[in-house]
Amino acid sequence: MGYRKYFREILNTRLPQPQTLTSEIEKQFQLLYPAVEFSKTSRNPMDRRLEIAAYFLATIIELEKRGESYDSIRNILLEIAQAYVRPKNTLHRTFKKLPAYLITTRLGKFLIRQMEKRVGQNAHPNGFSVKVLTDPEETLGFGYGIDIVECGICKLFARFRMEKYTSLLCEVDYITSSLAGLTLKRSGTIALGASKCDFRFQRNN
Repeated sequence: MGYRKYFREILNTRLPQPQTLTSEIEKQFQLLYPAVEFSKTSRNPMDRRLEIAAYFLATIIELEKRGESYDSIRNILLEIAQAYVRPKNTLHRTFKKLPAYLITTRLGKFLIRQMEKRVGQNAHPNGFSVKVLTDPEETLGFGYGIDIVECGICKLFARFRMEKYTSLLCEVDYITSSLAGLTLKRSGTIALGASKCDFRFQRNN
């Protein structure tokens, strides 16, 4: 629930009558929440991101009701996302970059195997299914990559006929990858019509 404050902070600086807007977003979120409630107890950890995705969707719906343009909604959402994922202190910044350096270690390989067991299963029809890749030839030599073959966020946005906004959340992946000290290389996303979202990485110098 801590993510809400970042929505409030950005909306307070960007739009008139932010308190009324925040209240309407909260009401809209409560209407959307039953569609993602399963994520709290899902065996697939990727499904956990569906709650905040639903809050983004609630925000999009209310901004659209206010007559905000697509570009305006995009800018507001990315500003919120950047505020949310931005490291809060030096320790937090270091922690975000740690996984990139663990990939090739024995511990890192063990953690990847454990993650693969959990994210590879489609634990709920409205959730995610992910294929984890460790072959250097398939991962630009990095030794780790993922293919999202079923996207819970795409399913959520499609359910409420808001597909045109789904790709906005795809853009956040570039932000989080950069904070991890990585460059994301991706040839396509499900949101934009590809059969999968291919995440390949290169470590920043």
